[in-house]
Amino acid sequence: MSLSLWIAFLVAAIVIAVSPGPGAVLSMATGLRHGYGSALRAICGLELALLLQLGVVALGLGAVLATSATAFVVLKIAGAAYLVWLGVQKWRARPEAVDDAAAQQRRGGLVLQGLLVNLTNPKAIIFMAALVPQFINPREPQLLQFVIIGATMVAVDTVVMSCYAGLATRFRPLLRNPRALRLQNRVFGGLFVGAGAALAVSSK
Repeated sequence: MSLSLWIAFLVAAIVIAVSPGPGAVLSMATGLRHGYGSALRAICGLELALLLQLGVVALGLGAVLATSATAFVVLKIAGAAYLVWLGVQKWRARPEAVDDAAAQQRRGGLVLQGLLVNLTNPKAIIFMAALVPQFINPREPQLLQFVIIGATMVAVDTVVMSCYAGLATRFRPLLRNPRALRLQNRVFGGLFVGAGAALAVSSK
């Protein structure tokens, strides 16, 4: 992969990462509720999903998903249902004050939560299937090119999601107030439900 081609992909990766989506909502919600360290765990799950999706594209399965209406709808509904479920759980959560010890007990599932948020979004795979091949030179070893693309995507997305989480942690002192806690739960719960609804009614 030439330097100019890599820079073009880097710009595309930055634009994609900065665009708000379920991953950004999860990063901010986790950073606000549990702190930056816990948000990094959720972000690790998001990045693992990105690598798995890129692997799917590399194997050519992304094209299958793009052309199979049934497969797309099934994965889309599953992803939408999961986001709505997260939103409902967040909305109904009790406004408990931040407790580092209690929060620590809940952090084990954050990686899995991040993984599922990204992995159940079929549009991400289809988008990669349309974008990534444009930056692959068929005359050069493809494995190395996919490694470079994967490393670039993960690095960019990690930095952007970390910025979202870091910004959210600045508001953690507000979480000592039960009213602020309830508002935070409902704002992020509504955002997750909105993201799920948007995914459910979206098309390819």
